[in-house]
Amino acid sequence: MAQGLDGWVRVPVGGDAARWATRGACLRVLVVVHNVTAATRLLDVLPLFDDDLRIQLLATCPGSSAFSAGTAELLAETGVPVLPWEQAAVTPIDLVVSASFGGQLDSFRGKLAILSHGVGYTKRLATPDTGHRTPDTGSGSGASAAPAVPVFGNAPQWVLSDDGVPLADALVLSHPEQVDRLRAACPEAAPTAVLAGDPCFDRMLAARPYRERFRRALGVRAGQRLVVLSSTWNPASLFGDGGPDGGSSGDSGADDVLPALLPRLAREFPVDEYRFAAVLHPNIWHGHGPGQVRAWLDRARRCGLVLIDPLEGWRQALIAADAVIGDHGSVTYYAAALGTPVLLAAAPLHELDPDAPISAFMREAPRLDPGAPLRGQVEQLVDRHRPLSGPAEFTTSVPGEAAVRLRALFYSMMGAPEPEWAATLEPLPLPRLEAATVTAPLHVLTRADRPGEVSVTRWAGAPSAAGDVHMAVHEDTRDVDQLELADVIYRDGLPDDPRFGSPSIWTDEVLQRYQGCSLAAFVIGPDTCVVRPRRGDLLRLVGVGVDPGACASALHALLGSGDGGGEDVRMRLARLVEDGFLVRVGGRDARVRVSPAQ
Repeated sequence: MAQGLDGWVRVPVGGDAARWATRGACLRVLVVVHNVTAATRLLDVLPLFDDDLRIQLLATCPGSSAFSAGTAELLAETGVPVLPWEQAAVTPIDLVVSASFGGQLDSFRGKLAILSHGVGYTKRLATPDTGHRTPDTGSGSGASAAPAVPVFGNAPQWVLSDDGVPLADALVLSHPEQVDRLRAACPEAAPTAVLAGDPCFDRMLAARPYRERFRRALGVRAGQRLVVLSSTWNPASLFGDGGPDGGSSGDSGADDVLPALLPRLAREFPVDEYRFAAVLHPNIWHGHGPGQVRAWLDRARRCGLVLIDPLEGWRQALIAADAVIGDHGSVTYYAAALGTPVLLAAAPLHELDPDAPISAFMREAPRLDPGAPLRGQVEQLVDRHRPLSGPAEFTTSVPGEAAVRLRALFYSMMGAPEPEWAATLEPLPLPRLEAATVTAPLHVLTRADRPGEVSVTRWAGAPSAAGDVHMAVHEDTRDVDQLELADVIYRDGLPDDPRFGSPSIWTDEVLQRYQGCSLAAFVIGPDTCVVRPRRGDLLRLVGVGVDPGACASALHALLGSGDGGGEDVRMRLARLVEDGFLVRVGGRDARVRVSPAQ
């Protein structure tokens, strides 16, 4: 892609593009990317133009969004020519596709289709005092609860141009109830409504058969429950702090519950029974900065929380989830539409259109009680779950049809025949593998049920349970002072990694360096670790389906403290090598094989 000195693109469009372009007779499709949030929906539909040599894709960013960070990098990754806004406004275009209303969308030369970047238009957003359409936000600000506040994407302030005509040639909606609400809010725009389904939800529906793969990719073991924390942006969200007034509105969701919630997840949920992941709105990521978000959640991440990629991974996480703790955002509603149990930690009804189905869902769905034990609430939610009918019914009235309907719409707007092949969306990709490593110190409760059998329960926070508790600490812990107090020190890595020498060398070094440590464990695979007891030889433990760190703690419990003398420990080890042992962890039993390690 060549650019002129003024930054304008010269190829494939521009004043002298005919001289340089290899395919210059293409229909031009311009995608208007306001921010990363809108890009998620636009990237859903771009594959509808794949393989068509008649189409030239272009992109532009209006620069009107308060959350523009990350947009330029995302556009660069697509490899689509990016036009400066000023050039896009004067370039002849056959079809313009946007997923929001920000900027002067009536400036383009070409038919305009606008898609929602959520579950329809549901949130109230006050019109700014500047007298023109707001920089794109896509959600309520929480600044007003007055009934007069218009609904973003439905009210005339959003859907009509300055001269009072509909802004879009086609306003894409997913359900007739959305058409009804548009007609009530702005009858002038109702004729532009097109019922074309929800491509985002269709991709999720198509990917449900791969749920177990998604769970394994997120480090969820058999018997574990995956709980997803879902938050939209703004002060009244789950991630929000209630705003400058501290949430004095009295509406649910206005309090800052997250700082107290996160450490309780570590204290109340054993790591072998529960896995947690967070799906945060892109406006949180790019409004505050990815580095800041990771810093805010550093302790939670060290306790096992997975931060989900805000562009690609969140849909797979919803499919994989056993439960969602969420708020009034579209992601929470999508989860409920999939049939996943949802517990609302924030539900600011004043921010929602009272006639939208999501408002009914917020009134009916169970609420999180921050003062009550969390684990009991989650277990009750899952065990007693009965899906509410609203989300599945109102997310789309034409499930599985978005690709066909949208491609037909786009080509008809360009006045071009559709390609002869079927219209399809891209399958959701398999997420990258997320290691389930916990580097915060683990408090391990063990109980010897009978000879050769031991139950293990591990927490990343200090548990309230009493019993035989020891400390297991990852070598890469940030709490380095706890290494001196650890009974078990472990790490994970490749057995031939030269930085550690070998599992034999590493375990020997650890026991020499930390004299209070009774057992060192080097995890070399999902089911295998190499361990060295202080009074014993190097051993290999294999427990299929069980975290090797839990097996190492079980062995430590079976050997005891070693105060009975070296000979006694060696006799126990010999018996374990011959018979193995049974470990009971995370609600399941596993036979652990013990063998001498090379």
